[in-house]
Amino acid sequence: MLDFTYVNPTKILFGAGSIGRLGAEIPANARVLITYGGGSAERNGTLAEVEAGLAGRFLSRFGGIEPNPTSETLMRAVEQARREQIDFLVAVGGGSVTDGTKFIAAAIPFDGEPWDILARQAPVTQAIPLAAVVTLPATGSESNAFAVISRAETHDKLAFSSPLLYPRVAVLDPACTFSLPPRQIANGIVDAFVHVIEQYLTYPVEAPLQDRLAESILLTLIEVGPKTLANPTALAPRATLVWSATLALNGLIAAGVPQDWATHMIGHELTALYGLDHGRTLAIILPALLEERRTAKHDKLVQYGRRVWGLSGPDEAVIDQAIAQTRAFFESLGVATRLSAVGLGGETPDQVARRLTDHGLTALGERQDIDPDRVAAILRRAL
Repeated sequence: MLDFTYVNPTKILFGAGSIGRLGAEIPANARVLITYGGGSAERNGTLAEVEAGLAGRFLSRFGGIEPNPTSETLMRAVEQARREQIDFLVAVGGGSVTDGTKFIAAAIPFDGEPWDILARQAPVTQAIPLAAVVTLPATGSESNAFAVISRAETHDKLAFSSPLLYPRVAVLDPACTFSLPPRQIANGIVDAFVHVIEQYLTYPVEAPLQDRLAESILLTLIEVGPKTLANPTALAPRATLVWSATLALNGLIAAGVPQDWATHMIGHELTALYGLDHGRTLAIILPALLEERRTAKHDKLVQYGRRVWGLSGPDEAVIDQAIAQTRAFFESLGVATRLSAVGLGGETPDQVARRLTDHGLTALGERQDIDPDRVAAILRRAL
């Protein structure tokens, strides 16, 4: 029998025109800092729409949050927020902007060096409330309490979480994602897909409903991913993608089941060392990890192959085909699945393994048995 507590306090506003409902969720006397990334939120009118919905409040902006948000950039936002006595944050963008805004929310009231929240797991005891307006479906950060932040000076990329960092409200208007280039949409599809895999493809624990929920998200991504790439302004598939990405990492399918996250931990190091897009690192690592871990994941790999890919035949053949189908799906989205395809060679496995060791990440996976040697072996399979 499963044993868990599931809490998610984020209120979701979904659908066309949902930005217009944001103002009702934020106090009328709030002093608001709106955070965003590049200029796309400004060019496509989303930023202006958010500001119109928050009219009457003190509003300030902070732009330039990177695709892999750095503490150096985010600390400038913290300084601005402290100076302007900000008491509410609104992130307008994808997962990187929302992750970065979570760091800002925790850092503003933090007594000490805010990077210690990541490097030393310093507890978050206070945080400024925040909301998220999603313009890129991928990470699910708009409805969870996790964030990943980089430090440019040291090439570190670390994760942290706190229940205080759930966005109070998340606005998901699929039309706000129409201006995204195909590369970012493809990355987002891969990211959401791997989020589900990390919570599903482990070992059986008598959780049939959790398995079916996870499988339904995977099947949906396989169906709508290519459709939304082929028809970038088609509302129905894009809406389904946006909702799928949120459900992939809002805690629901994780309740009561083992989780892996080795693919993500290794991927973070690839991004930090070589600047690869996060979604691209996942597409490279996951098929190789499944090959390396096929014995440990045997039963769930067979289930995945039969239920998600509709495969039949002997178990070992199903596993082979399931991994091949996963790789082919990523490639069909235009996302490479080999290190050599992104210009990385034989030195990469050992470099990444060393970095994970430096960060104390030496026992990864659902059984904590992926050590640095196994990380290197996984990456050698990805060459």
